[in-house]
Amino acid sequence: STLLTGQKGTHNVNIRPDGRFFISRYSNLETPARIYAGNLKGREVKNLFTSPDPLKDYLLGETSLFTVKADDGTDLWCRMIKPASFDPAKKYPVFIYVYGGPHAQLITESWLGGAGHFLNYMAQQGYVVFTLDNRGSANRGFEFESTIHRRLGVVEMADQLKGVKYLKSLPYVDSSRIGVDGWSYGGFMAITLKLKNPGVFKVTTAGGPVTDWKYYEVMYGERYMDTPEQNPDGYSEACLMNHIGKLEGKLMIIHGALDNTVVWQQSLQFLKTAVEKQKQVDYFVYPTHEHNVRGIDRAHLFRKLATYYNENL
Repeated sequence: STLLTGQKGTHNVNIRPDGRFFISRYSNLETPARIYAGNLKGREVKNLFTSPDPLKDYLLGETSLFTVKADDGTDLWCRMIKPASFDPAKKYPVFIYVYGGPHAQLITESWLGGAGHFLNYMAQQGYVVFTLDNRGSANRGFEFESTIHRRLGVVEMADQLKGVKYLKSLPYVDSSRIGVDGWSYGGFMAITLKLKNPGVFKVTTAGGPVTDWKYYEVMYGERYMDTPEQNPDGYSEACLMNHIGKLEGKLMIIHGALDNTVVWQQSLQFLKTAVEKQKQVDYFVYPTHEHNVRGIDRAHLFRKLATYYNENL
């Protein structure tokens, strides 16, 4: 096989029907977007578009991509954004953004490293912003993804804690001020990390979280967990209500009242158990939204998250 797209970065390619030429759109940490036409010799034929840097007038923290090792020696891709105006002599709090589930890869050799604007905003607010793609996430092969089968949250948590260990080794990280945020599978992961590692995560926020996999859609849940009858131990270990007695510190859950993916029952059941266990949880509902908060209200969500961390972490 021959590599036709020699430029470093993440490429999206369309090939002409007769196979003579292709068009590639790509980006990397230095290139916001570029589109060019190439031939099957890997030679660039024509530059079609080169984007200027849309963020050149903004003060951004440095983004770096690197790896840490899992327990079994597997390389785990990481992305870190240092605070804007970074001072290595200072100690900074950490904002970890997690997803962790199948079908998603958060760290890519692309513009902003795949981080987007909100995570860069949090770096502007003075946080070390960190994300790790644990085993179970996409585009690393069947073995890498399928290791989570029947025990969701176990291997993923172990890998995320390797990232935390790395962060704690850095002289400019305040190990007493680590927060973790995630949505959907990331919400499940954020609460899992919070409850199963008391004292590690001072603040946690979770949007649309799966709290009990028996309430999730059969097509997805049973693909990765088998049925509750076949895998009672796996379901019990992954059920967040079974671990809520260990809750300490700040936890905010956010849910869309019209969520038809992770149904509202998931977080309501968590709240019910929290009340029974005399545990305090902050909670916010977006009445008109489904599984994600879209449109103009997304700015409201970002302000809510930033304020919660600024006030509590």
